[in-house]
Amino acid sequence: MIVTLIIVCEVGFWVLLAAGLAVRYLLRMPRTGLALLLCEPLLEVVLLVATAIDLKNGATPSWEHGLAALYIGYTVGHGHRTVKWLDGHAAHRLGGAPKPAGPPRYGMARARHEGTVWLGTLLGAAVATGLLLIARWYVDDPSRTTSLESWMYGAWRVAFFHGLFALAYVVFPKKAPQQEREQPMPRKESAHR
Repeated sequence: MIVTLIIVCEVGFWVLLAAGLAVRYLLRMPRTGLALLLCEPLLEVVLLVATAIDLKNGATPSWEHGLAALYIGYTVGHGHRTVKWLDGHAAHRLGGAPKPAGPPRYGMARARHEGTVWLGTLLGAAVATGLLLIARWYVDDPSRTTSLESWMYGAWRVAFFHGLFALAYVVFPKKAPQQEREQPMPRKESAHR
């Protein structure tokens, strides 16, 4: 049941996102579109409540409950950035706004960007861990909740390796290609015209 609900929440996320952006830019109703976009966190609340009820009704905590916690953690850590990115592209394609700037490609600006993305992963791991700890406390039967520990360790392993990836941009900053570094100086206009 939980896996089905995760799938329904993921599909619901994209349906609400598409509907919110379409209403906001195609129908030119920005407040209504924003209201639809703000409904997206309700999907995670539904998933959280359903998972808690499932556990309280005697379900043995399993990979499904761990996956639900990771899904909610990912949404908390990266959902806002994803929606903001898609909103910028929708504003450009559907609303006539200028094309949004992409992430920096080189140097310390790229390292800062990767560090910010990593902070989202860190937040997601913390949220997932908190939810799994609450589930263990809620069930109050250590013999039934040991499987949830592997999901906590998994979340922190992902955060650790993502952190190493982000740190690599600090230690080995990517340099711009030679032609971008050697841009010609603009010519000055002669004063003798």
